[in-house]
Amino acid sequence: MAAVETVQGAVDGGDLGVTLIHEHVRFRDESVADQWPRAYTAEEEHAAAVDSVKAAAGNGVQTICDPTVMFGGRDVRFMQRVAEETGVRIVPSTGIYTYDYLPHYFANRDADAMADLFVSDIEEGIQGTDIKAAFLKCAADEPGLTDGVEKVHRAVARASNRTGAPIMAHSRPASVTGPKQIDIFEEEGVDLGRVQIAHTGDTDDLDYIESVLERGVFIGMDRYGLDMFLPTDRRNATLAELLRRGYADRMFVSQDYCATIDWFPPEGEEMLVGGGLVREDWSMTLIFDEVLPALREEGALTDEHFQTMFVDNARRWLTGS
Repeated sequence: MAAVETVQGAVDGGDLGVTLIHEHVRFRDESVADQWPRAYTAEEEHAAAVDSVKAAAGNGVQTICDPTVMFGGRDVRFMQRVAEETGVRIVPSTGIYTYDYLPHYFANRDADAMADLFVSDIEEGIQGTDIKAAFLKCAADEPGLTDGVEKVHRAVARASNRTGAPIMAHSRPASVTGPKQIDIFEEEGVDLGRVQIAHTGDTDDLDYIESVLERGVFIGMDRYGLDMFLPTDRRNATLAELLRRGYADRMFVSQDYCATIDWFPPEGEEMLVGGGLVREDWSMTLIFDEVLPALREEGALTDEHFQTMFVDNARRWLTGS
């Protein structure tokens, strides 16, 4: 079995166990944190990350894939400390999380120069460490496939082709980005069986979802708790129907939870929760606390489905085997 890189070192892909495919131990803007560190409380961020990951471990989670990259405050040393304290493997990534903007450094260089940096994270190590990235991350959202976003996608594709690393692509079903993202990967010659179109579960349009699945990719039903995109009951109904249609081997279930995130001031976070946009119980355990039991009760989820979505699919996506 092929090895998978984690912040604790490489492990056999067959040893990953129960895996949450899309969670963040911390999400913040690295430029703000670098220039104004006083705006952050390191001890609180660390404690929140450890508590969240320990809670996941209490539900049998053995591995977490963390797709935090540039513009999300990626810090593999922080991830490593959390992993060591919790005993949960954390799988790091490389790439750029942007909906449009690129700094001049990348705007004035081509996609191959960007790909070179991604490859170095995969083959040599991240941020001056020997911790290597196991997968690539890119994003397309409401602005669509802008020039900058397309450049990142092509760089990610080329890095994937050079290294064999799989791709996770943040998508926005409301903007129909998924098929367009797949088009770019296909043009670049990527093995679509190693591509995951994240956040496909933000819609219950089954025709759209199946049009993505028909391309041979994995999809992420991975934003449980973020009701601003789709309420939990509609997510459950969609997931149940896709299971009935036989797509368990192509889906991931996760929460896209951020143990801490700096996007909003405290009053803004209260408005999101109070307004029903984000569930108060959004966490790394929401699917275990509520979603999976509900799906089991209605007969939509079997032990075999669980094994496939939470163990086998992660191994297949990360290792290609």
